[in-house]
Amino acid sequence: MALLKKIKASSLMETLVATVLIVVIFMISSMVLNNIIATNIRQNTDKIEERMNVLEYQYLHKVLELPYYEDYESWEISIVADEKQTGKYAVMTADQTKTEMSITKSLIVED
Repeated sequence: MALLKKIKASSLMETLVATVLIVVIFMISSMVLNNIIATNIRQNTDKIEERMNVLEYQYLHKVLELPYYEDYESWEISIVADEKQTGKYAVMTADQTKTEMSITKSLIVED
């Protein structure tokens, strides 16, 4: 019977405080994770970069003619000719209307 010692139990107030602390920590961590995931989704540019690669391929194989304009989902894509001091270039620009993000590529014009 020596093993059956009386264990000191916690009071109701201590249990409530611990529960509130756990709930507050859970809420803060879920809000932080939600913010991280939403930011990642908003800044994901994989689809538009894939579309720009397709347009670049089409341009280099003479399927597209300049100037070229296209709306792709919430992006506005434009390809225009631009002559610099070192030669001819085509500038491909994609602007997102919602978040004002912009992606720019320079393509060398092959004659």
